[in-house]
Amino acid sequence: MYPTHNTLPEAIRARSVELLNKHLAAAIDLHGQMKQAHWNVRGLAFIAVHELFDKVSHEAEAYSDLMAERAAALGGTAHGTIQVAAERSFLIPYTLGVADERKHIFAVAGALAAFGQSVREAVTLAAAFGDQDTADLFSAVSGGIDHQLWFVESHTPPK
Repeated sequence: MYPTHNTLPEAIRARSVELLNKHLAAAIDLHGQMKQAHWNVRGLAFIAVHELFDKVSHEAEAYSDLMAERAAALGGTAHGTIQVAAERSFLIPYTLGVADERKHIFAVAGALAAFGQSVREAVTLAAAFGDQDTADLFSAVSGGIDHQLWFVESHTPPK
């Protein structure tokens, strides 16, 4: 940990940095998965889904930036390289290849849901060990992920 005037105890800051880095790796992976879907979607709804996945990828990138900057603000180091993300992400690897929008929508929705679930758990963890600001950051990310998931799932026909 680097010296800081942040008044949270170092033990709490260290736990927050660890939690933030866990989710930073997954957010970087999520961004990459969204770009993979964006580049390789095909089908009748191509342009709408292609543009949607691009928007979702930008949101994922913004979340990774928030988490990395919070880790740094707490006196930690953001572990945000592609190599670290590949090693530490808890997301299921994205299937490579060209596919129709239904297959990509299903895969993207699954990745968003898994990331969202873990972020919701991080809200509770951060609050429990005493870092309400990090909990609030995760809460904001959770709401944003749920919003993106709604957009993606809205491209599936009702049953």
